[in-house]
Amino acid sequence: MSPGTQGALVMLITLVILLSGAPVAFCLGTLAIVFIALFRGFDALQVVAETFYAGLNDFTLVSIPMFVMMGAAIGSSPAGKDLYEALDRWLYRLPGGLVISNIGACALFAALTGSSPATCAAIGKMGIPEMRRRGYPDDVATGSICAGGTLGILIPPSITFILYGIATETSIGRLFLAGVIPGLMLTGLFVLWTLFLMWKRGFRAHAAEFRYSWKQKFQSVPKVAPFLAVVVGVMYVLYGGIATPSEAAGVGAALCVVMAVAIYRMWNPKQLWAILRDTTRESVMILMIIAASVVFGYMLTSLYLTQTLATAIAAMEVNRWVLMALINFFLLIAGCFIPPAAIILMTSPILLPIITAAGFDAVWFGVIVTINMEIGLITPPVGLNLYVINAIAPDVSLMTIMRGAVPYVLCMILAIVILCFFPEIATWLPNHMMGGVK
Repeated sequence: MSPGTQGALVMLITLVILLSGAPVAFCLGTLAIVFIALFRGFDALQVVAETFYAGLNDFTLVSIPMFVMMGAAIGSSPAGKDLYEALDRWLYRLPGGLVISNIGACALFAALTGSSPATCAAIGKMGIPEMRRRGYPDDVATGSICAGGTLGILIPPSITFILYGIATETSIGRLFLAGVIPGLMLTGLFVLWTLFLMWKRGFRAHAAEFRYSWKQKFQSVPKVAPFLAVVVGVMYVLYGGIATPSEAAGVGAALCVVMAVAIYRMWNPKQLWAILRDTTRESVMILMIIAASVVFGYMLTSLYLTQTLATAIAAMEVNRWVLMALINFFLLIAGCFIPPAAIILMTSPILLPIITAAGFDAVWFGVIVTINMEIGLITPPVGLNLYVINAIAPDVSLMTIMRGAVPYVLCMILAIVILCFFPEIATWLPNHMMGGVK
Protein backbone atom coordinates (compact mmCIF):
# COMPACT_ATOMS: atom_id res chain seq x y z
CA MET A 1 0.00 0.00 0.00
CA SER A 2 1.42 3.40 -1.00
CA PRO A 3 2.05 6.12 1.64
CA GLY A 4 -0.72 8.21 0.04
CA THR A 5 -3.27 5.41 0.44
CA GLN A 6 -2.08 4.69 3.96
CA GLY A 7 -2.36 8.41 4.80
CA ALA A 8 -5.93 8.63 3.49
CA LEU A 9 -6.90 5.54 5.48
CA VAL A 10 -5.28 6.85 8.67
CA MET A 11 -6.93 10.28 8.30
CA LEU A 12 -10.38 8.83 7.64
CA ILE A 13 -10.32 6.37 10.55
CA THR A 14 -8.81 8.96 12.93
CA LEU A 15 -11.54 11.49 12.14
CA VAL A 16 -14.28 8.91 12.59
CA ILE A 17 -12.90 7.77 15.95
CA LEU A 18 -12.35 11.32 17.23
CA LEU A 19 -15.86 12.35 16.19
CA SER A 20 -17.25 9.41 18.16
CA GLY A 21 -16.66 11.39 21.35
CA ALA A 22 -14.11 8.97 22.83
CA PRO A 23 -11.30 10.52 24.96
CA VAL A 24 -8.71 12.09 22.66
CA ALA A 25 -5.63 10.64 24.40
CA PHE A 26 -6.89 7.06 24.23
CA CYS A 27 -8.02 7.54 20.62
CA LEU A 28 -4.62 8.76 19.47
CA GLY A 29 -2.66 6.17 21.46
CA THR A 30 -4.80 3.23 20.37
CA LEU A 31 -4.85 4.27 16.72
CA ALA A 32 -1.08 4.71 16.71
CA ILE A 33 -0.51 1.22 18.12
CA VAL A 34 -3.02 -0.36 15.72
CA PHE A 35 -1.56 1.32 12.62
CA ILE A 36 2.04 0.55 13.59
CA ALA A 37 1.15 -3.11 14.12
CA LEU A 38 -0.92 -3.23 10.93
CA PHE A 39 1.59 -1.62 8.56
CA ARG A 40 4.95 -2.37 10.21
CA GLY A 41 4.34 -5.54 12.18
CA PHE A 42 4.23 -6.31 15.89
CA ASP A 43 8.00 -6.08 16.26
CA ALA A 44 7.77 -2.33 15.66
CA LEU A 45 5.70 -1.94 18.84
CA GLN A 46 8.85 -2.31 20.94
CA VAL A 47 9.49 1.44 20.75
CA VAL A 48 5.96 2.54 21.72
CA ALA A 49 6.55 2.60 25.49
CA GLU A 50 9.87 4.43 25.07
CA THR A 51 8.26 6.98 22.73
CA PHE A 52 5.35 7.51 25.15
CA TYR A 53 7.81 8.14 27.99
CA ALA A 54 9.92 10.47 25.83
CA GLY A 55 6.83 12.56 25.16
CA LEU A 56 6.62 13.37 28.87
CA ASN A 57 10.33 13.51 29.66
CA ASP A 58 10.58 17.27 29.21
CA PHE A 59 11.09 19.70 32.11
CA THR A 60 9.10 22.37 30.24
CA LEU A 61 5.96 20.30 30.82
CA VAL A 62 6.15 21.12 34.53
CA SER A 63 4.76 24.56 33.66
CA ILE A 64 1.45 23.07 32.48
CA PRO A 65 0.10 21.85 35.86
CA MET A 66 1.43 25.03 37.47
CA PHE A 67 -0.48 27.32 35.10
CA VAL A 68 -3.51 25.04 35.47
CA MET A 69 -3.27 25.46 39.24
CA MET A 70 -3.18 29.25 38.82
CA GLY A 71 -6.44 29.04 36.90
CA ALA A 72 -8.01 26.57 39.34
CA ALA A 73 -7.16 28.72 42.37
CA ILE A 74 -8.59 31.87 40.80
CA GLY A 75 -11.54 30.09 39.22
CA SER A 76 -12.56 28.59 42.58
CA SER A 77 -12.61 32.04 44.20
CA PRO A 78 -14.98 34.97 43.59
CA ALA A 79 -12.21 36.76 41.64
CA GLY A 80 -14.24 36.61 38.42
CA LYS A 81 -17.20 38.27 40.12
CA ASP A 82 -14.96 41.02 41.50
CA LEU A 83 -13.36 41.63 38.12
CA TYR A 84 -16.77 41.91 36.54
CA GLU A 85 -18.11 44.33 39.16
CA ALA A 86 -15.00 46.52 39.03
CA LEU A 87 -15.15 46.93 35.26
CA ASP A 88 -18.90 47.52 35.30
CA ARG A 89 -18.47 50.46 37.67
CA TRP A 90 -15.91 52.07 35.36
CA LEU A 91 -17.55 51.34 31.97
CA TYR A 92 -21.26 51.58 32.77
CA ARG A 93 -21.83 54.81 30.80
CA LEU A 94 -20.78 53.34 27.43
CA PRO A 95 -23.49 51.93 25.12
CA GLY A 96 -23.69 48.28 26.08
CA GLY A 97 -21.32 49.01 28.95
CA LEU A 98 -22.24 45.80 30.76
CA VAL A 99 -21.32 43.68 27.72
CA ILE A 100 -18.04 45.57 27.37
CA SER A 101 -17.42 45.05 31.08
CA ASN A 102 -17.86 41.32 30.59
CA ILE A 103 -15.52 41.25 27.59
CA GLY A 104 -12.93 43.21 29.57
CA ALA A 105 -13.37 40.87 32.53
CA CYS A 106 -12.90 37.91 30.18
CA ALA A 107 -9.66 39.43 28.85
CA LEU A 108 -8.29 40.06 32.36
CA PHE A 109 -9.45 36.71 33.68
CA ALA A 110 -7.90 35.05 30.62
CA ALA A 111 -4.55 36.49 31.68
CA LEU A 112 -5.08 34.96 35.11
CA THR A 113 -6.17 31.46 34.07
CA GLY A 114 -5.06 30.70 30.50
CA SER A 115 -8.19 28.56 30.06
CA SER A 116 -11.15 29.42 27.84
CA PRO A 117 -13.78 27.19 29.55
CA ALA A 118 -12.69 28.49 32.98
CA THR A 119 -13.00 32.09 31.75
CA CYS A 120 -16.47 31.41 30.31
CA ALA A 121 -17.66 29.75 33.50
CA ALA A 122 -16.23 32.31 35.93
CA ILE A 123 -17.46 35.44 34.13
CA GLY A 124 -20.60 33.86 32.67
CA LYS A 125 -22.03 32.74 36.01
CA MET A 126 -22.15 36.35 37.14
CA GLY A 127 -22.42 38.26 33.88
CA ILE A 128 -25.14 36.41 31.97
CA PRO A 129 -27.85 36.54 34.69
CA GLU A 130 -27.03 40.21 35.37
CA MET A 131 -27.20 41.19 31.68
CA ARG A 132 -30.48 39.36 31.19
CA ARG A 133 -31.88 40.95 34.35
CA ARG A 134 -31.10 44.37 32.92
CA GLY A 135 -32.83 43.59 29.63
CA TYR A 136 -29.93 42.73 27.33
CA PRO A 137 -30.97 40.40 24.48
CA ASP A 138 -30.20 36.74 25.15
CA ASP A 139 -28.03 36.40 22.05
CA VAL A 140 -25.83 39.36 23.07
CA ALA A 141 -25.60 38.29 26.72
CA THR A 142 -24.52 34.74 25.92
CA GLY A 143 -22.63 35.22 22.65
CA SER A 144 -20.37 37.97 24.01
CA ILE A 145 -19.13 35.89 26.95
CA CYS A 146 -18.89 32.78 24.77
CA ALA A 147 -16.53 34.71 22.48
CA GLY A 148 -14.79 36.61 25.28
CA GLY A 149 -13.90 33.31 26.92
CA THR A 150 -11.82 32.31 23.91
CA LEU A 151 -9.31 35.01 24.85
CA GLY A 152 -8.12 32.58 27.52
CA ILE A 153 -5.94 30.70 25.05
CA LEU A 154 -4.49 33.80 23.35
CA ILE A 155 -3.64 36.23 26.14
CA PRO A 156 -0.64 34.87 28.07
CA PRO A 157 0.00 32.81 30.04
CA SER A 158 -1.59 30.36 27.62
CA ILE A 159 -1.51 26.57 27.80
CA THR A 160 -2.13 26.49 24.04
CA PHE A 161 1.10 28.41 23.44
CA ILE A 162 2.94 26.01 25.75
CA LEU A 163 1.67 23.03 23.73
CA TYR A 164 2.59 24.70 20.43
CA GLY A 165 6.02 25.57 21.75
CA ILE A 166 6.65 22.00 22.88
CA ALA A 167 5.35 20.50 19.63
CA THR A 168 7.42 22.80 17.40
CA GLU A 169 10.40 23.49 19.71
CA THR A 170 9.58 27.23 19.57
CA SER A 171 10.44 29.56 22.45
CA ILE A 172 7.47 29.66 24.85
CA GLY A 173 8.61 33.07 26.11
CA ARG A 174 8.43 34.48 22.58
CA LEU A 175 5.02 32.93 22.04
CA PHE A 176 3.69 34.48 25.24
CA LEU A 177 4.93 37.91 24.16
CA ALA A 178 3.58 37.40 20.66
CA GLY A 179 0.08 36.84 22.05
CA VAL A 180 -0.11 40.12 23.99
CA ILE A 181 -0.78 42.66 21.23
CA PRO A 182 -2.99 40.33 19.10
CA GLY A 183 -4.95 39.52 22.28
CA LEU A 184 -5.49 43.22 22.97
CA MET A 185 -6.36 43.81 19.31
CA LEU A 186 -8.94 41.03 19.34
CA THR A 187 -10.41 42.36 22.58
CA GLY A 188 -10.63 45.77 20.91
CA LEU A 189 -12.44 44.30 17.89
CA PHE A 190 -14.93 42.60 20.21
CA VAL A 191 -15.53 45.90 22.04
CA LEU A 192 -15.95 47.87 18.80
CA TRP A 193 -18.52 45.41 17.49
CA THR A 194 -20.41 45.53 20.79
CA LEU A 195 -20.42 49.34 20.81
CA PHE A 196 -21.75 49.41 17.25
CA LEU A 197 -24.41 46.78 17.92
CA MET A 198 -25.69 48.41 21.11
CA TRP A 199 -25.65 51.87 19.52
CA LYS A 200 -27.56 50.57 16.52
CA ARG A 201 -30.18 48.95 18.75
CA GLY A 202 -30.37 52.07 20.92
CA PHE A 203 -29.94 50.03 24.09
CA ARG A 204 -29.00 51.51 27.48
CA ALA A 205 -28.83 49.40 30.64
CA HIS A 206 -28.80 52.30 33.11
CA ALA A 207 -30.96 55.40 33.27
CA ALA A 208 -29.31 58.49 31.78
CA GLU A 209 -28.97 60.12 35.20
CA PHE A 210 -27.46 57.02 36.90
CA ARG A 211 -23.95 57.51 38.31
CA TYR A 212 -21.40 55.52 40.30
CA SER A 213 -19.45 57.70 42.73
CA TRP A 214 -15.66 57.79 42.63
CA LYS A 215 -15.66 56.09 46.01
CA GLN A 216 -17.74 53.20 44.64
CA LYS A 217 -15.42 52.90 41.66
CA PHE A 218 -12.25 52.67 43.72
CA GLN A 219 -13.83 50.34 46.28
CA SER A 220 -13.96 47.66 43.58
CA VAL A 221 -10.22 47.69 42.86
CA PRO A 222 -8.39 46.29 45.96
CA LYS A 223 -9.54 42.67 45.67
CA VAL A 224 -8.67 42.48 41.97
CA ALA A 225 -5.30 44.25 42.05
CA PRO A 226 -3.29 41.49 43.84
CA PHE A 227 -4.18 38.87 41.22
CA LEU A 228 -3.28 41.20 38.38
CA ALA A 229 -0.03 41.95 40.19
CA VAL A 230 0.76 38.21 40.17
CA VAL A 231 0.31 38.07 36.39
CA VAL A 232 2.51 41.14 35.92
CA GLY A 233 5.09 39.63 38.28
CA VAL A 234 5.11 36.28 36.46
CA MET A 235 5.56 38.02 33.11
CA TYR A 236 8.33 40.22 34.54
CA VAL A 237 10.43 37.39 35.97
CA LEU A 238 9.84 35.35 32.83
CA TYR A 239 10.94 38.02 30.36
CA GLY A 240 13.47 39.65 32.65
CA GLY A 241 15.55 36.49 32.52
CA ILE A 242 15.05 35.91 36.25
CA ALA A 243 13.22 32.58 35.93
CA THR A 244 12.34 29.90 33.39
CA PRO A 245 8.68 29.38 32.35
CA SER A 246 8.42 26.40 34.72
CA GLU A 247 9.85 28.33 37.67
CA ALA A 248 7.69 31.38 36.99
CA ALA A 249 4.60 29.20 36.71
CA GLY A 250 5.40 27.50 40.02
CA VAL A 251 5.78 30.80 41.88
CA GLY A 252 2.62 32.17 40.23
CA ALA A 253 0.61 29.10 41.21
CA ALA A 254 1.78 29.28 44.82
CA LEU A 255 0.97 33.00 45.08
CA CYS A 256 -2.50 32.54 43.54
CA VAL A 257 -3.35 29.78 46.04
CA VAL A 258 -2.06 31.87 48.96
CA MET A 259 -4.02 34.95 47.85
CA ALA A 260 -7.19 32.95 47.23
CA VAL A 261 -6.92 31.74 50.83
CA ALA A 262 -5.94 35.12 52.28
CA ILE A 263 -8.23 37.45 50.33
CA TYR A 264 -11.33 35.26 49.99
CA ARG A 265 -10.92 33.28 53.23
CA MET A 266 -10.88 29.91 51.48
CA TRP A 267 -9.89 28.05 54.67
CA ASN A 268 -12.22 25.11 54.11
CA PRO A 269 -10.22 21.95 53.27
CA LYS A 270 -12.93 21.03 50.74
CA GLN A 271 -12.18 24.21 48.78
CA LEU A 272 -8.44 23.53 48.76
CA TRP A 273 -9.10 19.93 47.77
CA ALA A 274 -11.27 21.17 44.87
CA ILE A 275 -8.33 23.26 43.61
CA LEU A 276 -5.96 20.27 43.74
CA ARG A 277 -8.57 17.95 42.21
CA ASP A 278 -9.31 20.26 39.28
CA THR A 279 -5.59 20.86 38.72
CA THR A 280 -4.79 17.15 38.70
CA ARG A 281 -7.70 16.23 36.46
CA GLU A 282 -6.97 18.82 33.76
CA SER A 283 -3.19 18.42 33.93
CA VAL A 284 -3.33 14.62 33.57
CA MET A 285 -5.72 14.99 30.64
CA ILE A 286 -3.38 17.42 28.85
CA LEU A 287 -0.23 15.39 29.58
CA MET A 288 -1.88 12.18 28.39
CA ILE A 289 -2.84 13.89 25.14
CA ILE A 290 0.74 15.13 24.74
CA ALA A 291 2.26 11.67 25.26
CA ALA A 292 -0.31 9.96 23.02
CA SER A 293 0.18 12.57 20.30
CA VAL A 294 3.95 11.94 20.36
CA VAL A 295 3.27 8.23 19.75
CA PHE A 296 0.78 9.18 17.02
CA GLY A 297 3.37 11.48 15.45
CA TYR A 298 5.94 8.69 15.56
CA MET A 299 3.47 6.46 13.72
CA LEU A 300 2.91 9.11 11.02
CA THR A 301 6.64 9.62 10.57
CA SER A 302 7.56 5.93 10.58
CA LEU A 303 4.99 5.30 7.83
CA TYR A 304 6.38 8.31 5.88
CA LEU A 305 2.96 9.95 5.94
CA THR A 306 4.13 13.37 7.16
CA GLN A 307 6.98 13.43 4.66
CA THR A 308 4.62 12.49 1.83
CA LEU A 309 2.14 15.21 2.82
CA ALA A 310 4.85 17.87 3.12
CA THR A 311 6.30 16.89 -0.24
CA ALA A 312 2.86 16.98 -1.88
CA ILE A 313 2.11 20.46 -0.51
CA ALA A 314 5.55 21.75 -1.47
CA ALA A 315 5.03 20.38 -5.00
CA MET A 316 1.81 22.36 -5.43
CA GLU A 317 3.86 25.42 -6.47
CA VAL A 318 1.21 27.87 -5.34
CA ASN A 319 1.64 31.37 -3.98
CA ARG A 320 2.61 31.27 -0.33
CA TRP A 321 -0.50 33.23 0.66
CA VAL A 322 -2.68 30.71 -1.17
CA LEU A 323 -0.86 28.06 0.84
CA MET A 324 -1.53 29.98 4.07
CA ALA A 325 -5.21 30.34 3.12
CA LEU A 326 -5.45 26.58 2.60
CA ILE A 327 -3.79 25.92 5.97
CA ASN A 328 -6.17 28.35 7.68
CA PHE A 329 -9.14 26.68 6.05
CA PHE A 330 -7.87 23.29 7.21
CA LEU A 331 -7.40 24.56 10.78
CA LEU A 332 -10.87 26.14 10.82
CA ILE A 333 -12.52 22.91 9.70
CA ALA A 334 -10.45 20.79 12.08
CA GLY A 335 -11.28 23.14 14.96
CA CYS A 336 -14.99 22.47 14.45
CA PHE A 337 -14.48 18.79 15.26
CA ILE A 338 -11.30 18.24 17.28
CA PRO A 339 -10.17 19.88 20.58
CA PRO A 340 -7.41 22.51 20.28
CA ALA A 341 -4.79 20.49 22.18
CA ALA A 342 -5.17 17.53 19.83
CA ILE A 343 -5.02 19.70 16.69
CA ILE A 344 -1.91 21.56 17.80
CA LEU A 345 -0.02 18.47 18.88
CA MET A 346 -0.98 16.47 15.78
CA THR A 347 -0.61 19.10 13.06
CA SER A 348 1.99 21.64 14.21
CA PRO A 349 5.03 19.38 13.65
CA ILE A 350 3.72 18.63 10.15
CA LEU A 351 2.81 22.20 9.21
CA LEU A 352 5.84 23.97 10.69
CA PRO A 353 8.39 22.82 8.05
CA ILE A 354 5.92 23.82 5.36
CA ILE A 355 5.27 27.32 6.63
CA THR A 356 8.93 28.02 7.45
CA ALA A 357 9.91 26.85 3.95
CA ALA A 358 7.36 29.32 2.59
CA GLY A 359 9.05 32.12 4.54
CA PHE A 360 6.61 32.54 7.43
CA ASP A 361 7.67 33.11 11.03
CA ALA A 362 7.07 30.20 13.42
CA VAL A 363 6.09 32.49 16.32
CA TRP A 364 3.65 34.44 14.13
CA PHE A 365 2.17 31.17 12.90
CA GLY A 366 1.64 30.11 16.52
CA VAL A 367 -0.62 33.14 16.99
CA ILE A 368 -2.50 32.33 13.76
CA VAL A 369 -3.02 28.73 14.90
CA THR A 370 -4.25 29.88 18.31
CA ILE A 371 -6.86 32.26 16.84
CA ASN A 372 -8.08 29.43 14.62
CA MET A 373 -8.41 27.31 17.75
CA GLU A 374 -10.40 30.14 19.36
CA ILE A 375 -12.88 29.97 16.50
CA GLY A 376 -13.18 26.22 16.99
CA LEU A 377 -14.15 26.78 20.64
CA ILE A 378 -17.35 28.59 19.60
CA THR A 379 -18.34 26.63 16.50
CA PRO A 380 -20.27 23.35 16.57
CA PRO A 381 -20.22 20.41 16.90
CA VAL A 382 -17.34 20.40 19.43
CA GLY A 383 -17.36 24.12 20.37
CA LEU A 384 -16.73 23.68 24.10
CA ASN A 385 -17.56 27.27 25.08
CA LEU A 386 -21.03 26.93 23.53
CA TYR A 387 -21.85 24.09 25.90
CA VAL A 388 -20.32 25.83 28.92
CA ILE A 389 -22.56 28.86 28.30
CA ASN A 390 -25.57 26.64 27.59
CA ALA A 391 -25.02 24.94 30.96
CA ILE A 392 -24.97 28.36 32.67
CA ALA A 393 -28.15 29.50 30.87
CA PRO A 394 -30.01 26.27 30.00
CA ASP A 395 -33.20 28.14 29.06
CA VAL A 396 -31.33 29.88 26.19
CA SER A 397 -31.22 27.67 23.10
CA LEU A 398 -27.92 26.65 21.56
CA MET A 399 -28.95 28.34 18.31
CA THR A 400 -29.44 31.67 20.13
CA ILE A 401 -25.98 31.40 21.68
CA MET A 402 -24.47 30.57 18.29
CA ARG A 403 -26.28 33.50 16.67
CA GLY A 404 -24.79 35.85 19.25
CA ALA A 405 -21.30 34.39 18.80
CA VAL A 406 -21.17 34.49 14.97
CA PRO A 407 -20.24 38.22 14.71
CA TYR A 408 -17.34 37.60 17.07
CA VAL A 409 -16.20 34.72 14.85
CA LEU A 410 -16.07 37.23 12.01
CA CYS A 411 -13.98 39.51 14.25
CA MET A 412 -11.50 36.64 14.74
CA ILE A 413 -11.31 36.01 11.00
CA LEU A 414 -10.69 39.75 10.51
CA ALA A 415 -7.90 39.53 13.13
CA ILE A 416 -6.26 36.71 11.14
CA VAL A 417 -6.45 38.80 7.95
CA ILE A 418 -4.95 41.82 9.75
CA LEU A 419 -2.12 39.67 11.11
CA CYS A 420 -1.42 38.34 7.62
CA PHE A 421 -1.05 41.89 6.29
CA PHE A 422 0.80 43.16 9.36
CA PRO A 423 2.69 40.23 10.95
CA GLU A 424 4.68 42.71 13.04
CA ILE A 425 1.65 42.97 15.33
CA ALA A 426 2.66 39.55 16.64
CA THR A 427 6.42 39.61 16.11
CA TRP A 428 7.39 43.15 17.18
CA LEU A 429 7.10 42.67 20.95
CA PRO A 430 9.08 39.39 21.22
CA ASN A 431 11.75 40.74 18.84
CA HIS A 432 11.93 44.03 20.76
CA MET A 433 12.18 42.43 24.21
CA MET A 434 14.11 39.26 23.42
CA GLY A 435 15.99 40.24 20.28
CA GLY A 436 15.56 39.00 16.73
CA VAL A 437 15.71 35.30 15.94
CA LYS A 438 19.17 34.32 14.84
